[in-house]
Amino acid sequence: MRNESTQVADAVRGQQSELGSHVIDEFMAGTISRREFVRRGLAIGIGASALGVILAACGGANSTSTAKSGGGGARGGTLKVASTTPSTAMNPLLISDIGGVAMLTQVGEYLVQDDTSGKLVPMLATSFTPSSKGDVWTFKLRDGVRFHNGKALTAKDVAYTFDLHTNPKNGSAALSALQGILSSGQTEAVDDHTVAFHLDTPVGNFPYLVSSDLYNAIILPDGFEPGDWAKTFMGTGPFKLVSYTQGQGAQFARNPSYWGRKARVDSIQFSFYQTAQPQIVALESGSVDVVQQVAISQAQSLLKSSSVHVLSYHSSAYRELHMRCDRAPFNDARVRQALALSLNRPQLLSALLDGHGVLGNDSPFFPGFQSTDSTVPQRKQNLAKARALLRAAGHEQVSVTLTTENIAEIPQYAQIVQQQAKAVGFDIKLQIEPEASYYGKAVPGQSDWLDSVVGITDYGARGVPNAPLSATLKTGGVWNAAHFANAQYDRLLARYIGAVDLSSQRAAAGALERLLLDETPIVVSYFMDWVIATRAGVSGLVPGFEGQMFLAGATVGSSARSSS
Repeated sequence: MRNESTQVADAVRGQQSELGSHVIDEFMAGTISRREFVRRGLAIGIGASALGVILAACGGANSTSTAKSGGGGARGGTLKVASTTPSTAMNPLLISDIGGVAMLTQVGEYLVQDDTSGKLVPMLATSFTPSSKGDVWTFKLRDGVRFHNGKALTAKDVAYTFDLHTNPKNGSAALSALQGILSSGQTEAVDDHTVAFHLDTPVGNFPYLVSSDLYNAIILPDGFEPGDWAKTFMGTGPFKLVSYTQGQGAQFARNPSYWGRKARVDSIQFSFYQTAQPQIVALESGSVDVVQQVAISQAQSLLKSSSVHVLSYHSSAYRELHMRCDRAPFNDARVRQALALSLNRPQLLSALLDGHGVLGNDSPFFPGFQSTDSTVPQRKQNLAKARALLRAAGHEQVSVTLTTENIAEIPQYAQIVQQQAKAVGFDIKLQIEPEASYYGKAVPGQSDWLDSVVGITDYGARGVPNAPLSATLKTGGVWNAAHFANAQYDRLLARYIGAVDLSSQRAAAGALERLLLDETPIVVSYFMDWVIATRAGVSGLVPGFEGQMFLAGATVGSSARSSS
């Protein structure tokens, strides 16, 4: 039988926005404190009186019996989740898609977590402090944490994990963020609970680069072979592996020895899907309780359903349309600009996301980042200028193949690009592939993603843009599908990354944004809201800024149970 505090929360929740309902769920699940609940609630428009009603009903601080039991809602049961099929091997160093990230998040943990507001909160580390120059960052680790095999977490595990990621021979996807910033052997275990990162260069935003933003960086035991991870899914998290079947799904059970609040459900059952539509059908039929990522363009029925709760929040996730700067005709910036100017961005945002996003300005600088220079003019569709640029570059028509992946709204995006660019002289053929085929081995020469002349790639949300700025645009960057090489850009990027104060970051950011508009190696038409759909009655799910789902506080309510 539900308690009074849960009934009060339900009553208030029904009067709030989707995001407001989610914040209430987080508080009732015990995953945020009273202070954080009030701060975030006021920020998103939950009235002070409504906040007071819930706080009074819960009685005292959110560390009382409500939080100890994990909040309102029943314990037990199995939470059934629909997720995109992981496109790579289950190796923490190599995972690079949301399906794989979902696996990492259930069993592994990061030093700190970047929440949906872009704020860092403690996870395995309780604090972090920089040196006066910002070139050494010291993290204090939580006491009493154990891996699933019973081994106690120490600083040696953290040092070993980051040495794995920073050793170029291992091919870690984390090099996208750490290359040129942290070198192998420069993570020091000062004592059992103190880790010092000795950086190659000062970095003002470094804690974000070892947070859940860097989704590969779950902490592994010292000496653990990452290639064997698929056998055990070893980590420190609230769930332990029961089974994993490649291409089909995975099951996890509550970790009874978890250092924090124990998971509220007994188990989680993941089912993998190659495309979005079957996931939506499974949710509407009650076969699953949660869909990890919903493409709004394919899920209009969910927005109207009384049995489904849709949570949408702004994020820095985006789709990058790259053009090979080292291949004709895109080695001419005028051709690249012409393609960018052919696109009607507000129309794209409306057609593809039903407005669930914000306009992009052809760089990874999300409008919500503190460092983004908002004075840089927004690029708009200009068909006459696009045609003139193409002619000035010596082309009446450009024929090219656009290669991309079959995920979410990307195929529809590619089709609209094809249609709108035709109006200025681009003849675009589409090659839409499964994720695994598109990414290949994720190295030049063995990846359609990195080898295609024009392509569209999905990039997840981050709390700061350091990783995509370095990986996708820096000369020699590991994700530089545009093969962009610009010495001025590299110098400005170094200035941005090394800036400790916000005003210096913003000045460097403005210069980077303007340079990228001039050069246009990539097109970023929009930043997409992260949208998760659940059956009514599911609560306590905590999304991460990188698209993760932290499910320890989740419950399967009576409505979801009755349909299962």
